[in-house]
Amino acid sequence: AMLTEDDKIPFTAHLAELRSRLIKCFLALGAGFLLCYAFKETLFDILVYPLMRVMPEGGKLIFTAIPEAFFTYLKVALLAGAIVASPVLFYQFWMFVAPGLYRHERRLLGPLIVITTAFFLGGALFGYFVVFPFGFRFLLGFGADYIRTLPSMREYLAFATKLLFIFGLLFELPVVLTCLSWVGVLSVATLRRNRRYAVVGAFVVAAFLTPDVVSMILMAVPLMLLYELSIAAARVLARRKAERAAAAGEKAA
Repeated sequence: AMLTEDDKIPFTAHLAELRSRLIKCFLALGAGFLLCYAFKETLFDILVYPLMRVMPEGGKLIFTAIPEAFFTYLKVALLAGAIVASPVLFYQFWMFVAPGLYRHERRLLGPLIVITTAFFLGGALFGYFVVFPFGFRFLLGFGADYIRTLPSMREYLAFATKLLFIFGLLFELPVVLTCLSWVGVLSVATLRRNRRYAVVGAFVVAAFLTPDVVSMILMAVPLMLLYELSIAAARVLARRKAERAAAAGEKAA
């Protein structure tokens, strides 16, 4: 059960718990960074592969400042390290939230950690395998015989990193909406009633976050599907909550 008035944790204890969780997150991130730095060139090759596939023949990336390549490899290792450490990061987040949950809600934390991690990684992979090839092909199509494409390592990394994390975070939409439904902030009826606004919102968000029409569509369509998935998950949880309340009423009777 939740904590009673007499069992409440002091605010200083919450701060100590937060500090402990943050330290573990930084340690996991540091370990992921060190591991990935050993493979920094390979990781950058993988990251840049969707662009190189659609570059004109003989196209290459450049760097315009002496330390640019070095810092780019550092950032690639940090990005990959964050992805490797993401299960630990999500675990620490949900463990920090756990004391404020009911006992039956805590049983969902294990699956929730797995689902949160899977949706984040799934979003990043969707951006890499689906959006990158179409988006880069579209953007490079504006070149001409007298315009030579010379993307720099730094600019590409910043652009690719932003898109990967955006897609990873946006794919958490079902997790967020389902959790809000579970705690009673949103109902299944509310989610259904606002479906049309969700469609408009998906295209507005996609238009704001993506650089071209193709990427916008490729982001908006999954967002709409994820919203429908949120409704389905919220319906299942609402049914389980009703069954639990009915069972509790029968026991009381």
